[in-house]
Amino acid sequence: MSTRSSRRSFLRHAAAGFSTLAVSRLAQAQAAAEPQSRPLQVEHAVAAPVNVEVNARSIPNFEPRDRSRTRFGSLEYRSGLVLTSPYRGFGGLSGLRFLDGKGERFLAISDQGGWFTGAIRYAGREMTGLADVEAAPVLGADGRPITEKKLWYDTESLARDGNLVYVGLERVNQILRYDFAKGGTRARGEVISVPPALRKLPYNKGLEAMVVVPKGKDQNMPLAGTLIAFSERGLDANGNLVAFLIGGPTPGQFSVRRTETYDISDAVLLPSGELLILERKFSWFTGVNIRIRSIPLKSIVPGALVDGPALFAADLGHEIDNMEAIDAHVTAGGETVLTLISDDNFSMLQRTLLLQFTLAE
Repeated sequence: MSTRSSRRSFLRHAAAGFSTLAVSRLAQAQAAAEPQSRPLQVEHAVAAPVNVEVNARSIPNFEPRDRSRTRFGSLEYRSGLVLTSPYRGFGGLSGLRFLDGKGERFLAISDQGGWFTGAIRYAGREMTGLADVEAAPVLGADGRPITEKKLWYDTESLARDGNLVYVGLERVNQILRYDFAKGGTRARGEVISVPPALRKLPYNKGLEAMVVVPKGKDQNMPLAGTLIAFSERGLDANGNLVAFLIGGPTPGQFSVRRTETYDISDAVLLPSGELLILERKFSWFTGVNIRIRSIPLKSIVPGALVDGPALFAADLGHEIDNMEAIDAHVTAGGETVLTLISDDNFSMLQRTLLLQFTLAE
């Protein structure tokens, strides 16, 4: 790689990191100063269901500095896409869940109160693009877009339990439940009861990730039927990350050990029962960094402090951006594939990236 192109890549990624922080701070200032019932930042909200054109450009190498490298920690790079769209509401993607077992049909959510559905297309094991993409507003109990309610737009987390879909709103630290058997993305949301401590999470570092532990016959799933909700940077008295067990047999609160100033972005429960947490951090010196940690599900009980090893880490020398969502599926050949997507903050300096890796060990 030439010095010029290396410098260009550094500047582009550094600008992306700066934009991540700057946009977050701008959002806080706008929300605090905006007197109207409709926050200024909802300019990218989806107003009505609409078909969306999405263009895709391939990312052949995850580490441009070493194009022969495919293994990164416990992950093996499969393929990646840079996604763009002429639709101004496309972006800000903060949650992703597959609707099938093939890693094709997906449900995603924008942090501007919008659903996105569609399918990932493949050529062999590599992603080639998206098809049949539709955007729709996230609706409240009254059938109106939730963005019409002050601060009810920062839809940051997404969990799925069959036809039931849970959406976490960070600014107000509330959770909406949707029954997709009643209209899919046209379904109306129902506010569920959450622990008082969850409601008190930081205004812009609150509810960030959710997973549902499915019910079943597996005796190794003592949390079956529990919704696990993680804060981005809600800290306990010891500086660790606060999380909650909602419903299920043992509701309560626990903590995730915070190391190296990483915050939680999302989480996924693998079919094997392993819980993976996607984390990120920003520094003026290193820019954006991401990490995936494995947490033993059996270690999660009320009052616990849980921890686990890092399986993967990447920085701006790799093809990453503000990675905010993760999900998984198992291929017909038995491979566990992790899919990550980034939130571009609707910034010209950032990108919407869709990346896939095989969990190699």
